[in-house]
Amino acid sequence: MTGEDTNPMLQYILNNPEEFAKNLSEIAENGGKALAAYLEPREKGEAATGGTEELNAVVKTLAEVGNYWMKDPSRAIEAQTKLWSGYMNIWNSTLKRMAGEDSEPIVAPSNADKRFKDSQWDDNNFFDFIKQMYLQTSNWAEELVEGADELDDHTRHKAGFYVKQISNAMSPSNFILTNPELLRETMSSNGSNLVKGMKLLAEDIKAGHGDLRIRQTDPDKFEVGVNVAVTPGKIVEQNDVCQLIQYTPTTETVLKRPLLIVPPWINKYYILDLNQEKSFIRWAVDQGHTVFVISWINPDEKQAQKSFEHYMRDGILNSLERIRKTTQQSTVNTIGYCVGGTLLAATLAYLARIGEEDRISSATFLTTQVDFTHAGDLKVFVDEEQIEILEHRMGQKGYLDGSKMATAFNMLRSNDLIWPYVVNNYLRGKDPFPFDLLYWNADSTRMPAANHSYYLRNCYHKNALAEGEMELAGEKLDLSEIQIPVYNLATKEDHIAPAKSVFKGCGCFGGPVEYVLSGSGHIAGVVNPPSKEKYQYWTGNKPEGSLDDWMQNASETAGSWWPHWQKWITSQDDNRVKARKPGARRTKILEDAPGSYVKVRI
Repeated sequence: MTGEDTNPMLQYILNNPEEFAKNLSEIAENGGKALAAYLEPREKGEAATGGTEELNAVVKTLAEVGNYWMKDPSRAIEAQTKLWSGYMNIWNSTLKRMAGEDSEPIVAPSNADKRFKDSQWDDNNFFDFIKQMYLQTSNWAEELVEGADELDDHTRHKAGFYVKQISNAMSPSNFILTNPELLRETMSSNGSNLVKGMKLLAEDIKAGHGDLRIRQTDPDKFEVGVNVAVTPGKIVEQNDVCQLIQYTPTTETVLKRPLLIVPPWINKYYILDLNQEKSFIRWAVDQGHTVFVISWINPDEKQAQKSFEHYMRDGILNSLERIRKTTQQSTVNTIGYCVGGTLLAATLAYLARIGEEDRISSATFLTTQVDFTHAGDLKVFVDEEQIEILEHRMGQKGYLDGSKMATAFNMLRSNDLIWPYVVNNYLRGKDPFPFDLLYWNADSTRMPAANHSYYLRNCYHKNALAEGEMELAGEKLDLSEIQIPVYNLATKEDHIAPAKSVFKGCGCFGGPVEYVLSGSGHIAGVVNPPSKEKYQYWTGNKPEGSLDDWMQNASETAGSWWPHWQKWITSQDDNRVKARKPGARRTKILEDAPGSYVKVRI
């Protein structure tokens, strides 16, 4: 049945009560399996039983908002009156509609809100009423946080984030009885969707070793080295921090300067090599670059004491030395992506301080922050109290579980990366669509305790790199000493490295900076091959003043930023030499790309 039936309420009536009763017993059985999957690791001491510290932090923060409003009775009454006035307006509007009168909605979702696209959210008075009451309440709660002007900025930021998470979780679209589409599917299938959904829930809790690991794609459809991370190459260096991949050339001649890519260690490098069509690595090889990529280890307790300095020395500096030996080139072009770019910037400042800045000729930063003043919602998780909690937990194992970081990133866009999959998987009982990008997103990595603690404290908490206060390998770093050309790419909808934050970081460098703003977000704005003809990018004057002012005079170009970057790189040096194959200059080949490190899963 559909919403076009003569009596629209018929679509919410069971087709077969007997089958529904049978399915209820299966739902209960699968629910028991889900509960067992949750309890078993905790009974064995293999999973944390708490989460109380995080809950306490949420309660404490929201209590500060409540205290602001309650300590002034007139202010509290005004806030309550505003809420109930909104409720009464919605109720009166609904009564008019039920009487057959025309009545415009009191509150409506934004055009970008995908939760309420089903026609019944508007056409059915019951669901429309629930929707409006929810929107009225969530908007009111957000306004309470914004209006608590006596709170410090960080507390207000945290409170706003927590309120949004609670609001997103409580959306009527997440519950069967208040979501018309879910209710129709449940009634028409006599609950078979919930049988499958509860089965998937039990599987995902078991896969998360007692914690729910929401599947965002079908993990059986992808395999690293088989249909993702397939660009041909060899492992030419390895230590207990990373492997170094050299890719096989596809052109007869190559640019004289090799290219070293430093990916983030928070996720795996193959975001830049998802498949031949999307692979930036493959595209760069085809443009004539001798491409080297660092593949970071997926650490365990043995890497607990591996620090930011270790990642610089054993990662970037050791890779530079191997590249010099195998290519006979003393200087390289570099790319750093996200936190890999932050490490690259720190390394550049270190090399400048010790007089070895000529080892790197140019630096490209992809969605990289060096100044964390405007670091966005991730700053919610970083204050002294929360860092101490995190350090205590990392001290128990020597690392931070990758699932914890993955959850934090997903929470930044919970209405895109959490709740749609909860609804699809566990309430609709459908397998998620196979998608290589989401497979990569779920293939998370652990973080060594020493490195992660240093990064959080010195970057997010103290902003020490931008302030010239970061010390690394005995040297105090100054980004203004970096004089080489910089290509600084931001993405317009980035929720991890906001465009405003990347723009502000441009002013930290001492040399020429080309600021480029790409359409879309942290991943899609970067992984945007020219063949797709998607999105756009903006270029403009020297990145000074504010981003809004810069945008006023920026030029928009349709398509991918990749060719623009290639022109920028070759403008530095376009000399070419005979193509270099992995294994030259007696370089020992350890194994085929993508190597073994990237295949280690948590």
